[in-house]
Amino acid sequence: MTLENWEQTMSAGPLLAIAAGSVAVLLILIIRFKIHAFLALLLVSLATAAVAGIPTGEIVGVLTDGFGSTLASVALLVGLGAMLGRIIEVSGGAKVLSDALIRRFGEDRAPFALGVASLLFGFPIFFDAGLVVMLPVVFAVGRRLGGSVLLYGLPVAGAFSVMHIFVPPHPGPVAAAEFFGANVGIILLVALPIAVITWYVTSYLFGLWAGRRLQLPIPSLLGQASEEAEQNPPRFSLVIAILLMPMVLIFFNTGLDTLSTAEVVTQEQTEQTWYGLLTSLGEVPVALALTLVVALVTLGTRGGRGLGGAQEVMDKALAPVCAVILITGAGGMLGSVLRESGIGEALSDSLDGVGIPMIAAGFIIAGVLRIAQGSATVALTATAGLLSAGVMDAGFNEVQLAAMVVSVAAGSVIASHVNDSGFWLMQRFFDMTVKQTLKTWTVLQTLIGVMGFGAAAAVFGLASAF
Repeated sequence: MTLENWEQTMSAGPLLAIAAGSVAVLLILIIRFKIHAFLALLLVSLATAAVAGIPTGEIVGVLTDGFGSTLASVALLVGLGAMLGRIIEVSGGAKVLSDALIRRFGEDRAPFALGVASLLFGFPIFFDAGLVVMLPVVFAVGRRLGGSVLLYGLPVAGAFSVMHIFVPPHPGPVAAAEFFGANVGIILLVALPIAVITWYVTSYLFGLWAGRRLQLPIPSLLGQASEEAEQNPPRFSLVIAILLMPMVLIFFNTGLDTLSTAEVVTQEQTEQTWYGLLTSLGEVPVALALTLVVALVTLGTRGGRGLGGAQEVMDKALAPVCAVILITGAGGMLGSVLRESGIGEALSDSLDGVGIPMIAAGFIIAGVLRIAQGSATVALTATAGLLSAGVMDAGFNEVQLAAMVVSVAAGSVIASHVNDSGFWLMQRFFDMTVKQTLKTWTVLQTLIGVMGFGAAAAVFGLASAF
């Protein structure tokens, strides 16, 4: 939305003060007064718009435009991804995938096999849900092979973390893509190898190191997979095919766009039916929807569940992600206010003036917000909103925009501590003390953020040379 017949008359100084005050108030509302992030973002967006001088009659339009434009794609991706992950979960697909990988990699490389399984399974499913699904397998393997729970658990938890933070269709990178006008397919191409390499160093190797130095018994907190799923598991090849299907379809879109830009595919070919069909199939919502249909037919109706039972499974998948969707949309409201009021442009100009590159600014701001209030989603969406105007005006190419998304995502994951729900999830499930959780999970998350930023900065620099 572009405000007509209105120009911002404030200078950069007051606008930056408003931005800082908005962030401070947001943190106070969430941390001190325990107000839900969605309501806090809504209230701060309203107040920021009023203080920044946006005409009263236009404020609601700016907010709803930002909310709606963000959710236009985010809600689809998050909802479809949640339903797909839930179907794979209840069908026993996660367990059969892990068992097959352990058999193929061998018992000596069980932590690596479990981590690889979690990377694959982490593509469509959120961090906490994926961790809960995999933990019974982690505990079973740990009891069978011996050793600290960290030896098996940290590679798994780190795998879900890197996929959730960096890789579409998870809400963080998708929301940042919307703010920055980035191509989700390009983000997938850039973020996926960064996520895998980062996982290997910060989660697998660090997990081996921590597991050998901190001996923690295998908890008996969770039971095994359901008896029905164990007796009638899906085939390993089927689960792999379903997990890879959206990636392959998305690559159709991205690859054809790349070939068209490079003029390998001619203009006449781009106007043909086959080209339009393949690029449409590769649009992320379409790719996920088609994958969900395949998963529904092949996995969702297993065990005599039928289509009615599969529908119940998908209904249960949507409830937990409603808060994520609303918070992401509310972040879009704040971003819209900051853009339309000129605050985002003032911030980018200020960062340019002090010599902070945009790629570093995204990481630093997201990191500060993450440490202060705990939520990676709030940190990422607020930072993307703050920088969106500057990023979109900077003339970055598609690869640089993807690197910006990864950089902001990296900042949003660092230093998980006592104000982060994921911190307590790890502490409770792995039966650790707070001090042990700080020495393991907090360090792991910080390593993920720092290494992810380093990789994003390298990609950004290389892309600027072309």
